[in-house]
Amino acid sequence: MILSSTERNGDARERLLARLLDAFEEGLPAPEVSLREVAAKAETSHALLRYHFGSLPGVLAAMLKTQRSRDNEALLAAARQGGFDDLVVAIWRTYTRPEQLSRVRGFFHVVGLAAYRPEDFREFIDSLDDLTKVLASLAEREGLDPGEALTLATVTIAAMRGLLLQEVLTPTAHPEDAVALILRMSKGPAVSRAPRRSEGARGGV
Repeated sequence: MILSSTERNGDARERLLARLLDAFEEGLPAPEVSLREVAAKAETSHALLRYHFGSLPGVLAAMLKTQRSRDNEALLAAARQGGFDDLVVAIWRTYTRPEQLSRVRGFFHVVGLAAYRPEDFREFIDSLDDLTKVLASLAEREGLDPGEALTLATVTIAAMRGLLLQEVLTPTAHPEDAVALILRMSKGPAVSRAPRRSEGARGGV
């Protein structure tokens, strides 16, 4: 089979991305480093990085998208075993681990850039609703109609991202309190969920 140039370029980009992820493990390059420094750490060339990703923000966005996709696989397993609350707790615990700090900072850095130039970060932006959809599905399963479920999921994800930003800027001593607050908000007067059929169906995180 003869691959088109587009397919070959796609394969080369994925191999280069895998090299970057291996080099930086759980983390991300700091925004202040140069593309040449990133290339040196990944043992590749500056020219290749620029060709496939365009710039350091392009590298960060591509790495973040792949890392978040990997995280989502584990979080989806939690969703299958538990309910809405379980997934909220699992998401929070995933992104407040100390080793995630550089990624969380990188996430907000790329989001800030995307706010000014969304056309340059479309793939990254399109990936941001993955967990919202899963949470909405769980909320529907627990008794909300589709519109309410989507609203609850959207607000919950927005609250967690806001609290994560607060954790980055002014770390608190009681991060679990923030999760408890989110879960209490999800059960406020505006939300009336039907009782779950079986408490035994809930899984731990």
